Amino acid sequence: MATPSADGAAHAPTASEYIRHHLGHLSNKHQDFVVDFSILNYDTLFWSIAMGITGCLLMWLAARRATAGVPGRFQGFVEMMFEMVDDQAKAIVKGDRSFIAPAALTVFVWVVLMNALDLLPVDMWSWLFAFFGVEHIFPYHRVVPTADLNAPLGMALGVLALMFYYSIKVKGLGGWLHELFAAPFGILMAPFNLLLNIIEYAAKTVSLGMRLFGNMFAGELLFLLIALLGGTATIFGFVGHVIAGSIWAIFHILIVVLQAFIFMMLTLVYLGQAHEGH
Repeated sequence: MATPSADGAAHAPTASEYIRHHLGHLSNKHQDFVVDFSILNYDTLFWSIAMGITGCLLMWLAARRATAGVPGRFQGFVEMMFEMVDDQAKAIVKGDRSFIAPAALTVFVWVVLMNALDLLPVDMWSWLFAFFGVEHIFPYHRVVPTADLNAPLGMALGVLALMFYYSIKVKGLGGWLHELFAAPFGILMAPFNLLLNIIEYAAKTVSLGMRLFGNMFAGELLFLLIALLGGTATIFGFVGHVIAGSIWAIFHILIVVLQAFIFMMLTLVYLGQAHEGH
């Protein structure tokens, strides 16, 4: 007769099964094609909306509690972030920044909060669902929205829409269309110019989303590999898990903030370019 420990070992997932499970999404249906707009990843939607509301609430609390005297730590931190973003907006965007600077700050805070979810233990939600007996309702659950390609590309599409808006607002519809067909090689090369400009817009959008997704997905995958190291049931595995996990978590704090800063800066750069002509 097999012992309980032997039974547990027999039913324990392999490394590839463990990683595939943790990279699965709580969705309305299974994805069979690379692109399927009918699929909804409920976990990505929930956590991205939750972090967006949290970020807006924090900014609202900071504005509500703002005083003219010596600011507290929270107010001082928010003011420091706002001044940093506003200074970057002034240097990059040559035009009305009344919406762009607050939007850039919102994007920065939102992405930081979503990225920071990667610092939670990778098995925390599995433990909680099993503890409350709802693991059959939540067979999969990914917490980090920016590690799901849909979220960064969705945000990048939002930036693309703003690029179109400010291009038309600053240059007029006729001026923007003329730029599409005439820049950079003149109106005689209109088909080539149009193709080149379409590729430029597409490249900006894809690179903006893929850069954030790639870095956060790689970080999430590395956390899973470190978790597997701790499951080897050896002293070396446990020590390596603690040391590697601690070092990577500390380093990942920098990645969390840096990727949000890069996304915010590229957003400002692209919107600044929309204010300028070729």
